[in-house]
Amino acid sequence: MSGRIAVYTKGNGRGLGAFHYEIAGGEIGRGKHDHVVFDTDAPARIVFTDHRRFGLMTIVETAALESHKLFRRLGAEPLSRQFDAEYLKAALRNKKTPIKSALLDQHVIAGMGNIYVCEALWRSRISPKRQAARVKVVQIGVLAPAIKQVLQEAVRAGGSSLRDHRQTNGELGYFQKMFAAYDREGQPCMRRGCHGRIKRIVQSGRSTFYCPTCQVY
Repeated sequence: MSGRIAVYTKGNGRGLGAFHYEIAGGEIGRGKHDHVVFDTDAPARIVFTDHRRFGLMTIVETAALESHKLFRRLGAEPLSRQFDAEYLKAALRNKKTPIKSALLDQHVIAGMGNIYVCEALWRSRISPKRQAARVKVVQIGVLAPAIKQVLQEAVRAGGSSLRDHRQTNGELGYFQKMFAAYDREGQPCMRRGCHGRIKRIVQSGRSTFYCPTCQVY
C-alpha cells in the first residue's frame, strides 16, 4: 500500500544487488516516518519507512511462522499453484458479502489489494456488488486466471505508483498507466463495444471502480 524498506550502504555494496542506496549522511533513518532502523556488519543500514503507519514488524521463529496468529488463517497466495478456479470456488462458497469485499478478505486470498481486485473484476465482467456465493462457476473460471494475469502484469510494470510506491531500484512503477477501471470515475469504459462509463461506489470503506454497463455477471 505504501511505505518501503530501503538498504543504504557505502560504495557499490557488493552482494546487496541493485536495490540498495548509497548512504547520504548520518540523517538516514532519522526521518519523521522512519520507524525501524537496522545497522548491520555489511556495513549497511536498513530503514523501514511508513508514512501511513499501515505496516508492522515482528520477530517470529521460522518453525512457528505458519502457526503465528498473523499468518495461520491467510488464504492462498494468488500467484501460487494452490490458487485456481477450484480453490476460489470453494473459498467463496457461502460468502454473503459482495464479491469485491470477499476478494479483499485476506482469509480468502492473501495479498490482493483494492486496485487489483477492481481490475480483475472489470476483466471478468463481474459486478463488484454481486454476492460472492452467487457468482456463477463459469465466471469464477474467468476470474481466477484474470487475477493472476493482473498481478503478473503489475509485477512486470513495477507496481502502481499513486503516491510514494517505488520499485526496488528506486524507480516509479507504471501499472497505473494501464488501469481500465481503478481511478477512472466518469471516463469511458475501455472495453471494445461498450459505451458505458466507469462509476465509483464505496464498499466496506474502500472505493470501488467498475463499469455498470458491461460488468453485469
